Amino acid sequence: MTGSSQAARRMKTSPLTAEEKARILELPSQNSLTANQSRSSSVTPIHCGIRELRERIDSVKNTQKITEAMKLVAAAKVRRAQEAVVNGRPFSETLVEVLYNINEQLQTEDIDVPLTKVRPIKKVALVVVTGDRGLCGAFNNAIIKKAEARMAELRELGLEYTVISVGKKGNSYFLRRPYIPVDRFLESGALPTAKEAQAIADDVFSLFVSEEVDKVELLYTKFASLVKSSPVIHTLLPLSPKGEICDVNGVCVDAAEDEFFRLTTREGKLTVEREVVRTKTEEFSSILQFEQDPVQILDALLPLYLNSQILRALQESLASELAARMTAMSNATDNAVELKRTLSIAYNRVRQAKITGEIIEIVSGAQALV
Repeated sequence: MTGSSQAARRMKTSPLTAEEKARILELPSQNSLTANQSRSSSVTPIHCGIRELRERIDSVKNTQKITEAMKLVAAAKVRRAQEAVVNGRPFSETLVEVLYNINEQLQTEDIDVPLTKVRPIKKVALVVVTGDRGLCGAFNNAIIKKAEARMAELRELGLEYTVISVGKKGNSYFLRRPYIPVDRFLESGALPTAKEAQAIADDVFSLFVSEEVDKVELLYTKFASLVKSSPVIHTLLPLSPKGEICDVNGVCVDAAEDEFFRLTTREGKLTVEREVVRTKTEEFSSILQFEQDPVQILDALLPLYLNSQILRALQESLASELAARMTAMSNATDNAVELKRTLSIAYNRVRQAKITGEIIEIVSGAQALV
């Protein structure tokens, strides 16, 4: 068992009330600044004994130490995950550019390449990438909501779909909902590897080539920065540089959020810019020459394309999860500090009232003896 999971278990068994736990782990709202100011000006009345208040203050202190430790652990891991995302993006983007260019030149030739064949859509495969653990704010909930919304869109279009769930949180969610068709449940490790990506790519490849599905979409959380990430939909198959992918009735079923990003540095800070692949492909096509048959090049590069895109999605999702956990634990620490202050004020008031009462009793007894 990892240190963070042990810490989470200790938080569950702490003597804090359910209201206090929810207050510590609550997410920051848009009016968090106003709420903090109002809390600082007024303290919620707490009716407890001195001993119980002392125990609750100690519990909040322990919870604060746990959340601080989990924040530091997430911060240490997110840097390595961010480096993996940054280092992997150039290769993935360049590979996509080359494949788009080759496929565009083959559009005028009568060549059948399975992974680039656009056919009427009857069934769609959704590869949903979630996290393995909680305590990361709304990270897992956001991508699951994105998947649910996409399923609703496909149902409205009268299309069938199946889900390839990657991640323990997504697996448990879909297992509790047997009405959602799931092709396979997969788990991702602490650090995504090409072997894990290959297992997902093999399943996607077999579904598409056997024509069990006519389109494959990749749903994952795009990493932008330590404080910003968003769930996106990426059309994985078929690979087509132009034209819309439509269903049997001619209705476009391509994802509206299907786009590519490039991570750059501007004024010493990491920024994300949207990149139109078509423009670079057209510039690249004028100088690209083939020494081998383009079909052979495609057959060799397409499996690598699947592996690289899925590995990139796993890396982006992991970096987003760690960043979300770091932010959530930072907010939980701040809430614990605020709750400890509130309990301390209540404790001092009760203690002062008790001391005052004892002094009054002593003075009253002394006056009675006079």
